[in-house]
Order: sequence, then C-alpha cells, then structure tokens
Amino acid sequence: MIDSLYNIPEHVAVIMDGNGRWAKRRGLPRVFGHREGAKAVERTIKIANEVGIKWLSVFAFSTENWGRPKEEVDAIMSLLVEYINTKIPQLKRDNIKLRFMGRREGLPGMIIESMEEGEKATEHCDGLNFVVALNYSGKAEIIDAVNRILKSGRDCIDEKSFKEFLYIPDMPDPDLLIRTSGEKRISNFMLWELAYTELYFTEVLWPDFNEEEFLKALYFFQSRERRFGKVFG
Repeated sequence: MIDSLYNIPEHVAVIMDGNGRWAKRRGLPRVFGHREGAKAVERTIKIANEVGIKWLSVFAFSTENWGRPKEEVDAIMSLLVEYINTKIPQLKRDNIKLRFMGRREGLPGMIIESMEEGEKATEHCDGLNFVVALNYSGKAEIIDAVNRILKSGRDCIDEKSFKEFLYIPDMPDPDLLIRTSGEKRISNFMLWELAYTELYFTEVLWPDFNEEEFLKALYFFQSRERRFGKVFG
C-alpha cells in the first residue's frame, strides 16, 4: 500500500486526541491511555519516515493541559522523559531529528534537560523532522513572536518576516492536519501555520491509530485540490 502513494505531504501535523477515552472504555486509569498513545506515536513516526514525509509534528501537551489532575500531568511528564531518553538511539539510527516547540519556561527541569539532550543528540540528522509541541499554544506562539519583534526594534514586517519570529522559523506550514477521536476543532494548535492546511478528522482514538488509518489520511490528502485562495481551470 505504501508503494502506491504519490503526492506525499511535506508536513503532517497531528492532534493526538482520545487517550483518556480509550482508557476509560477499558476501565483503566487515564495514564494507561497515554502510554498506549506513545506506542501510536512510534508507529506514526515509522510510517512517516517510510513514505518520505519530511516533517511530522504532534501536539503532545498544551498550555491549557496544566489544568488536568496533577497525577495525570505528572504521569504525562514522566512518560515524555522516558520516551525521549529511551528512543534517542532509534531516532539517530533512523536519521530523525527531534525538535520541540512551545514555551520552555514553567516546564519541570527534568523535562527541559531531556529535551535539550534529545535535540543535541539528533541535531546532525537530516531525515524526518519530528516536532513535539510541548507546553504549546497557538495564541501564545503569536504573542511571543510579536514580543520578539518589538524587542528586535523592527517597525514593519510582512508575512515572510513574521515567520522568522515563530518557534521554529524553518518549519514549513502543515500540508495536512490529522485529528483523532472525532472532535472537529484545532484547539489552539498552530493558529498561524494552519491557514491553508487540509483538515482530516477521524473517529479513531489515538491509541488505535495505525498504518491503515494513517494511509487513509494520506489518501484523503491526495484527493484534495489545493488552490490557496486561487482559481485554477
């Protein structure tokens, strides 16, 4: 199936939704859903790398998620550290560059340390860029960009120069956004970058997201005629 793909999106963004519901349906604590969700991340990275996607970004933890129960937040943070620390060798073997976007201030020290170690260990990789949005908010990114512009002394910018002040200036805008669990909203994710992104929503909960579901999203993308506000034909 993978060999038959064409017109591969350069950048796929994912809102990984449904971990808690997945666990609840099985009578398990929510943390079990997050752990299964981490396995879905591994599957998605593998497929993205195989089909030639250059950028894969996932919404791991929003600024609003701090309002969740402390035990769940602590579990998510521990899982992130565990994932980063154990998967670095595999990412290096697969030539995958690990990157993060979001506000680092306010994150636990162990998280920041693991993030920096992961970025440094894979900085030489030039294959898939795997971007983890952590303590991220689309509104916050725009506000932070504006504040950096003010500090720079610039008094006039355009869209191209504004992009220079975003969290990852060299990251292309997503071609395709995938959101799982049936919710049909973007939940404060990449508000600037998603202006002309194709949106794909699926009822599948994130822990159940697999190769078949990813390919469905890619086939959907192939069926779209992207006009970017223009008229063709």
